[in-house]
Order: sequence, then structure tokens, then C-alpha cells
Amino acid sequence: MSAEDTPNTLSTLEAGGKTYHYYSLPKAAEALGDIKRLPFTLKVLLENQLRFASEPSVYRDDMQALVDWQKDARSTREIGYRPARVLMQDFTGVPGVVDLASMRDAVQRLGEDPARINPLSPVDLVIDHSVMVDHFGDPSSFKDNVAIEMERNQERYEFLRWGQQAFDNFRVVPPGTGICHQVNLEYLGKAVWTKDEDGKTFAYPDTLVGTDSHTTMINGLGVLGWGVGGIEAEAAMLGQPVSMLIPEVIGFKITGKLREGITATDLVLTVTQMLRKKGVVGKFVEFYGDGLKEMPVADRATIANMAPEYGATCGFFPIDEQTLDYMHLTGRDDDQIALVEAYAKAQGLWREPGHEPVYSDTLQLDMDDVEASLAGPKRPQDRVALTDMKSTFEKLMNGDAPDAPPEEQAKWNSEGGHSVDDVEIHDTHRHYRNADSQEVEYEGENFTLNPGAVVIAAITSCTNTSNPSVMLAAGLLARKAVEKGLSAKPWVKTSLAPGSKVVTDYLAAGGVQDDLDKLGFNLVGYGCTTCIGNSGPLPEPIEKAIDAGDLTVASVLSGNRNFEGRVHPLVKTNWLASPPLVVAYALAGNVRVDLSSEPLGNGKDGQPVYLKDIWPSQAEIAEAVEQVKTDMFRKEYAEVFDGDEIWRSLKVPESKVYEWSTDSTYIQHPPFFEGMGKDPEPVEDVKEARVLAMLGDSVTTDHISPAGAIKPDSPAGRYLQEHGVQPKDFNSYGSRRGNHEVMMRGTFANVRIRNEMLDGVEGGYTRHVPSGEQMAIYDAAMKYAEDSTPLVVVAGKEYGTGSSRDWAAKGTRLLGVRAVIAESYERIHRSNLIGMGVLPLQFPEGEDRKSLGLTGDETFSIEGLGELEPGGTIRVTIKSDKGEKSLDATCRIDTANEMEYYRHGGILHFVLRSML
Repeated sequence: MSAEDTPNTLSTLEAGGKTYHYYSLPKAAEALGDIKRLPFTLKVLLENQLRFASEPSVYRDDMQALVDWQKDARSTREIGYRPARVLMQDFTGVPGVVDLASMRDAVQRLGEDPARINPLSPVDLVIDHSVMVDHFGDPSSFKDNVAIEMERNQERYEFLRWGQQAFDNFRVVPPGTGICHQVNLEYLGKAVWTKDEDGKTFAYPDTLVGTDSHTTMINGLGVLGWGVGGIEAEAAMLGQPVSMLIPEVIGFKITGKLREGITATDLVLTVTQMLRKKGVVGKFVEFYGDGLKEMPVADRATIANMAPEYGATCGFFPIDEQTLDYMHLTGRDDDQIALVEAYAKAQGLWREPGHEPVYSDTLQLDMDDVEASLAGPKRPQDRVALTDMKSTFEKLMNGDAPDAPPEEQAKWNSEGGHSVDDVEIHDTHRHYRNADSQEVEYEGENFTLNPGAVVIAAITSCTNTSNPSVMLAAGLLARKAVEKGLSAKPWVKTSLAPGSKVVTDYLAAGGVQDDLDKLGFNLVGYGCTTCIGNSGPLPEPIEKAIDAGDLTVASVLSGNRNFEGRVHPLVKTNWLASPPLVVAYALAGNVRVDLSSEPLGNGKDGQPVYLKDIWPSQAEIAEAVEQVKTDMFRKEYAEVFDGDEIWRSLKVPESKVYEWSTDSTYIQHPPFFEGMGKDPEPVEDVKEARVLAMLGDSVTTDHISPAGAIKPDSPAGRYLQEHGVQPKDFNSYGSRRGNHEVMMRGTFANVRIRNEMLDGVEGGYTRHVPSGEQMAIYDAAMKYAEDSTPLVVVAGKEYGTGSSRDWAAKGTRLLGVRAVIAESYERIHRSNLIGMGVLPLQFPEGEDRKSLGLTGDETFSIEGLGELEPGGTIRVTIKSDKGEKSLDATCRIDTANEMEYYRHGGILHFVLRSML
């Protein structure tokens, strides 16, 4: 049923002395059915369908399916969703801007005005993933780290600076400003978005997708948003719908109140453990209950931030008085706040006391039951009560504690909702060892480094630095510790990396920054540091001691990710904790100290000092939080897009098209649009393609997409060295995502991938046919390209599981792969392959690579691509020395929209031609 018979729901409301037009959900309910108990998140999706009813991808049946969801609390229907805006960070955002720049080149080559290519939806890119903690523990740490960051990333930053002035609807928040999620929460997010069109101002829910998994943080402000891969983000910013199944929605009821001494971090670690146990991967979580009445947005955002850790697509909090209070505090305009209240109440999006929507399933937490906690040693859901930390570590040393094997850990990371982080998990394969202690001399001090030593104590990440109560608790604890004469242990690398400059303002106003400095928690940067592995090197004597003794040491961080090897390759156990506990463990120096009963150390009077002696009371924290003023937010965000002098002095050409440099090893002109005409060419059949790789079941996008360190002897490492880059300056695959030459060389190069064309070999290798030579997959692909030989990938069940990673599809395309033939697909990667012009085919029921006896030596021919229909069958002919066989594969292009993308050679080609 088309959307033409959609009920007319256009209405008006008054707010702040202005008239707004909007698409009324109550009016829609008159035609579609009662929606009072529809979850808030699905009401937002329903409004999106009403507003875009004139688009060809929207059907009245989609709207009816959303309303009818209440009958079974689940649905199998797929809808097209158009978020209001897109949020990017620099690692994942650079490739998107590269593609836009490349599209402008293509338009100019076709004789049109390149300035016609701009994002159609507002895009904000926040540079926050590139600062590293090279310097720490001194007043110049911030200045020194920023200088290194600018030098290390100058090519990327010049490119983004060009994009900032070249594109409409595209803004860049410069480095040294904050973490994208905190900037989004404190400034960019509006709760209700507006757009002027035909002389009218339309109001609608503020929604977004982001190229970072923790985009979910904004759900604490009543804004529906989650992380997606780069291809989906690019499609969204170019006005294309994000394809999604109507999700299950899990209701999480919050009651009660946190006890004295319990923090929002303790609460979120408890929630994470509960939801992981429940199983919410791919589902929406919606929080409700009377406990929300007193829960500030800062606490809500802390919980929403960790949706990837509990596996959900998002963790949503509806709009209420707390939302308005936070918007007032953070300096939002009064008229905007008036609109948020009026719109939410008119649309049934305002949280009312006692309201309980229909949910697919529910669970409940009384906040009075929450206890002081950490999580580790390498999974965020493995909560450990503070009182059990010492015994848990001892059990770990004795091999008694449950510990996920590397393959389970990798699977956990890959299935974590819409996680799109760019840092790989390093499977160290080391056992925890209760090794001998090591004697160390460092900066004039001699000490013993023991197992369990805390070598990193980092107040870091968007999770907690957005929350004044826990940040000021850390400062107050530092003040009391200094007064008692305590200091951090000399082997602890301490750092403070807030998510915004406002944190610095209120720590200073509260008089606690000096105390944090005295304990070594000097400002090191505003960005995502320890949590993504940007913790920087440990002091050389410490690293040597850990390595020499194979010591099992620890990091304690206030972040959200703690996979083994992620924080630092030598640190085997990583513990998530609240900022005040991070400070406490820096003082104790070892996780083998029971902070609930053993002293942190001796004070200046020689007497033992316990955690309870310096832990601030709720009243003290509340008094300190009063120092957080609206003026701080207005001051710091008044010039948020301007940047410092170094940023402003970057040399940027004022051109509509980017002036690509062949010497750059960070930014290169991708070949996606080479030879593209204004009209698509007919799709050519695939003739006698060779197999690039034959893969098993559950191959994840982490296996396919380049990530982590670049090895000197890899194809990417060789390329960089050939271009004058020394291994010490390689940086990571993530930082070089704007250079397709590096990324295609790292595709299918994961150290754990297994190509069944080779016996007992792990890593990115294949057998080149017909030579029979074993070589890197990239090298083989280039040999085939020299002979104009097309390629296919053969795989088992659940191909492309896990997070959406754009380079898993982009790299596949650039290596010359025309089609993937698998037993089944993960939905998002299947969509991404189509978005890059790669054909996903599915083996017929009962047949697979094993039943067909495939070895990888065969050739594959795929005929009839010009007449291909969504979901149809297509003949695949397989030839080998043993003869010829045919099979009728299923075309896994599932919709008419996807077929359009494929026939145009990819979604960007389709959009470019549509714009022309």
C-alpha cells in the first residue's frame, strides 16, 4: 500500500511566540490506531514515516506496522529511516569527506558545477580521536600533546579544514575542543529540530546517526541516535534512507535512589551487567519508571553512552523536566526549550509519571541496591564489587576467575550493537601470571613493581567526563588526599582527558584542579584517549620491567572499553571505574589493595589513611556541583568551531574541489568514480572469476576491515615505506582511512582470518591461481587485476557479522571483487556490499562450498545480471579441472531501492546522478 492514502496530519503549535508546523502523532492515531502505549522510540520512527510519506521508499503499511507492533511487541518489517542529522568523529569521518570531495571531482569532470555536491542533512564532525597521552603529569602536558597531535595529523587536518570552508551543511569542531558525544550532549543536540521550508518552520524530533558507537550518549537528552558505519552515514547525509528492521524494544524500569557514596558510574556498570545478561543485541532499550524523576541528564547520558557495551542499538530516556533543566544549565536558548516542552507534550513524547508503554520484554532495578563497583579485567559487563576486587584479582592469578577466551571476546566486540570503533582487539594469548616482582629505578626513585600494579590511572572518555557529579567527586577526593599528605605511586601514569573545556572551568571554579594536578592528574587533552588505546607509551623503565617479568599489571580508567591489549599492549587487566576510584587506585598503586578495608597509604602524620577517610559526601558533591554555571557552557561553546591559532593558521586552498597531493600518505583521491558517466552503464555479467578467498562461518567485519597497527612487512607497511614513511610514523589504519591505497592493502589482512584455500595458515593470505603461489590477498588481487580477471569471495553462514564497517565493503570493491557467494549474511554488511556495487548471492538451500567440493581453484561465471530482480535467482556456473556444475543462487538484493543502487554501481553513484 503506497503512502498516498496517508492521513493528513500536518498541524501547528505555538512556542516562544512563534508558530511551528509539525506532523501530528495524535492525528495519525485517529486513522492508524491508538498509540498511547507505543514506546517513545517507535513514536519517533512513526513521525519520521509521516514526515517523509511522499518519498518512494515510504509506505502506509510501514506506518501501520509500527502501530500494530503493540500487538506482539515485535515486527519483521523493514523500514527506511531518515535521521535529522549526522555526527562524525575524525577517524571515521575523514573517509566520508574524502568521498564528498571525490564526488565534486566527478561532477566537475562531467561539466557540472561541483558546488552542487553538499550534504543534504546537517553534518557535524568533531576531531577528537587523534590526541595521544605522550606527555603527562606536568603543567605543560596539554600544550605538548596538542603540538604533537597537530604535527602528527597535519595532512588530515588541512583536509578537514578545507572541508569546513568548502561544503555547506557541514561543520567541523577543531581538535582540542572535546569528545564528539559530549559536545553533542552539551551543545549540538536540540531535542527538537527545526527546518525552514516554503516560508514555514517545521518542527520534528532531533534524531541522528553517528560514525562512532557511543553516539548513543545523546539518548540521555531524549534524542534518538546510534552508531552506524561510514556507508550508512554517507547515505544519510546525502538524503538516502537508512534501512532498518522495526526493532524489539526492551523496557528497563528504574526505581529508588542511589545510596550515599554510590556514583552514576556504579549505576551504569550495574545496568550494563544486567542488560548483557538479558541479551539485547540489535534491540532498543527504553528506560522508564519513577526513578527517572530525580535522575539528572548527566546520569542518564552516562547510561545511554554505554549502549554498545550492553549490546543495544540505543538506550533511550524520554523528554521530561530533567531534560529542560539540563538544557537551561547548558545554555540552550529559551525559545528552543519552550519548543521542546510544547512539542513533546503535543506529540505524546513527554514522560508522564506512572506511564508504562508496551515492551517486548522488561527488567527492573531498584537504585538502592547498587553498590560501589568496577568492571574487568577485559569486558565491560563483568562487574566486580569494590569489596571483591582484591579477591577477584587473586583468583585471576590462580586461574580460577572466569575469563573469556580471545575468540569469545572478539565475537562479543563484533556483536555489540552498532559499534563502529576503529581500534582492533589485540589477542595477546598470554596467561595471567603471578610473576616475580621487578626492581625499577625511575626519575631518581627506586621501587618494586609487583603483579597487580596500577600502571595507568586515567580519568578519560565521554562516559564519565560528561558528568559533573563524578568529576567533582574525583576532585574533592584529590583535595582530601592532598590534605592528608597522600600522593600517587611513582609507577602510575596519571592523566585527565575531559570531554569538553567546560569540565576544566568547573574543576577550577570548584578549587579542585590544583589538587588533581598535585596528584599527577594534569590536563593531557580534550579527546578520546585511554579508552581507544591512545594512552601513549609508559615510561621506558616501567615497560622494560613489565616485559622482563611478564608481569600482570593493571589500568584503572573511567572509560567504557577495557578489552585486553586495547588500553596498552603490555597491560593485561583493565578495570572500568568511576573517576574518584581512578584517583583512589592511583594512590593505592595496586588492585591487590582492598580499598574497603585496607589503607591507601600513610598520611603526613604517619597514620594510615583509608578510602572512607577521603571519600566526599553527597552533600559535599552537591555543593560542588552548584559551581557548574550556565555561563561556562556559553563561554566555551561561543567559538566552538573556530579552533586555536595553530588550527586557524593551517594553509587551506579556497577551492570548490580539493587539490589532491600525490605525496600525501593520509589523503588520496579514491577511484570510485573513475570513468563514471551521467547515466549508468548496463551491468556486465561476471565471466570466469577467480576466488580471492574462501572463508568459513561467522566471518566478521573485523576480519575483513583494516584496523589497528600496520605491520612493516605487510602490503600496507611496504607501501608506506616506499613513500618515505618510517615504521615509527606509520600511525594506525584508523588514522589513514582517507587513503584507499593503505586501506585496500589492509582488507582481509586480519591476523586471525582463515582462508580455506590454504592449510593451517592464519592471516591475510591466499593462493594465486593458476600459479599456485601463496601470497598476500592484496598482492594476489593486483595480479588478477593485471589480467583483467574478476574476483569472487566464497563464504559460509553469517558472513559479515558484527559492527558496520565501511571499509569491509569499500576494500572488497577496490580489490576487484564483483560478487560474494555465502550461505547467509549479516543484514548491514549485505547492504554495504550493495552500496559499493558488490553483488551478494546466497547458495541454494542445502548447498554450500563443502557440499560442492570447492577448493578455490574453480572459476565462477554469473549470467543474467542485466535482468536481475530483487530476491530472484541467478545462474552461477562453476568450472574446474573436474568438470562443470551450475547452481541457482539467490540474489540478496532485497529491495527495489537496493537494486537501483547496484545498477548505478553503488549508492554514491546513485546519489551523485540524482543530484545532477
